[in-house]
Amino acid sequence: MPDSAVLSDSTLTRRQRQTWASGDFSMVAATTTIVGELLCESVDLRSDEKVLDVATGSGNTALAAARRFCDVIGVDFVPSLLERARDRAAVERLTARFEEGEAENLPFAIGAFDVVLSSFGVMFASNAKRAAKELLRVCRAGGRIGLAHWTPDSFIGEVQRVSARYAPPSDAPSPLLWGTEAWVRELLGDGVTSLVATRRTCLMRYKSVQHWMAFTRTYLGPVRQLLESLEPEGQKRIAGEVGEVARRFNRSGDDTMAVPADYLEIVATRR
Repeated sequence: MPDSAVLSDSTLTRRQRQTWASGDFSMVAATTTIVGELLCESVDLRSDEKVLDVATGSGNTALAAARRFCDVIGVDFVPSLLERARDRAAVERLTARFEEGEAENLPFAIGAFDVVLSSFGVMFASNAKRAAKELLRVCRAGGRIGLAHWTPDSFIGEVQRVSARYAPPSDAPSPLLWGTEAWVRELLGDGVTSLVATRRTCLMRYKSVQHWMAFTRTYLGPVRQLLESLEPEGQKRIAGEVGEVARRFNRSGDDTMAVPADYLEIVATRR
């Protein structure tokens, strides 16, 4: 008889894959490339190291590692995003491999990598504890784990809380917990000998708040599917609430949008 928990997670994972594939996340990810560059510096990458980027999407952090001449693999469960990552690597003439796989079941051997990274990726895994165990499993003893996750009190956190009020109820822990030091410490537990958490800010720049909202509706799969599930009145209400959050965070001083979005950067050393 199949393990019911595994079966449930597999179903959820399939739904997540369909959700993320319904948009074009590479367009959204292009606005946060600086996060992967900073993370690679924080983990102090060396050119001869084997690096895995988990939930790589269109390859932001994997390509940042490739620019530092590492031996890089990016893994994700959305084939279209992996194709975009391969295209980007080819255009920049960077050496990196991209393979299909899930954060909760990484297709690699124990201790296969010197450094394991994830930027706004593993936080959306369907099973946080299993995903954390996989990060630890594929990282060698003495290697480093580097993570970047939106914080609960960030702009993205506020937007996700608004969205959650319109989405079907869920018993799963919020992905935003990965943006708290206590939660990540609990997940990694005694699998690491040290953990340093640094709060950073990614400035989200768009032509206007309305431009950002239209851009997000078009390219971010989870938002696109949520809006499509709502009646016109619900779509109008959520747009009003999200727009108000964006205007409250906006620091541009003019009609453009310049919103600081805080995230937590984690650098841990594998036991």
